[in-house]
Amino acid sequence: MKLIPLPAFDDNYIWMLHDGRKALVVDPGDAEPVLAALQREGLKLQGILVTHHHSDHTGGVDRLRNSTGASVFGPAGEKMPEPLQRQHGGDSVQLLGLQFQVLDVPGHTAGHIAYFANIPHEAPVLFCGDTLFSGGCGRLFEGTPQQMLASLSQLSALPDATRVCCAHEYTLSNLKFAVEVEPDNPHLMAYLAQCQAVRGQGLPTLPSTLDTERKINPFLRSEQPTIVASVRRFDAQGLTSLGAFATLRLWKNQYR
Repeated sequence: MKLIPLPAFDDNYIWMLHDGRKALVVDPGDAEPVLAALQREGLKLQGILVTHHHSDHTGGVDRLRNSTGASVFGPAGEKMPEPLQRQHGGDSVQLLGLQFQVLDVPGHTAGHIAYFANIPHEAPVLFCGDTLFSGGCGRLFEGTPQQMLASLSQLSALPDATRVCCAHEYTLSNLKFAVEVEPDNPHLMAYLAQCQAVRGQGLPTLPSTLDTERKINPFLRSEQPTIVASVRRFDAQGLTSLGAFATLRLWKNQYR
């Protein structure tokens, strides 16, 4: 299997997974990068996976479905380009000979879902949309901090080697905040240097891995004493009334 991040807009990635003949794509906000890649690689589009309703994730769905005949899968509880096969947590999607487990991960939007698959002889893949980013997590546009924390905890329980295929190149800005929160984390400082070097070459920082994210991502580490101490310095009252995760997310919203 070949995993390719297709750049779109300013900082989106449309993920493509293919076996040399057939392909799937995830969150195609724009059809053009997908159609170009299909032609370049000589692939047939078998399926389209959608994680949530935002237009930068759905804008290319109709054109791709109509031009390729690909099946579309998306969240059961959100407005989606029709027709599609609506998915609930616990469902599974069969594509490319793989079984993708559907996970309910509300927070960024109310009905956000993610897709996880084991791949024989390769690391698993997680298509998590805007729930988990490298070094960060999505803004809470429709869900609650409690929902997002539960969603991230669910994703964090997946295998260490899982490739985290999120939908935006936000890594360096997320890591800037992470260093503010946890400046003495050696894993974080090493990862920051690695990502700066990669971006300096014009390459994606993604996919990350869950093992890495558990070591460096403050939103997966919000109960760690070092992070709680930083959150207390930022807003002791918020820490008491809202909890560490919710206050951390509010801090990130204000951070520049």
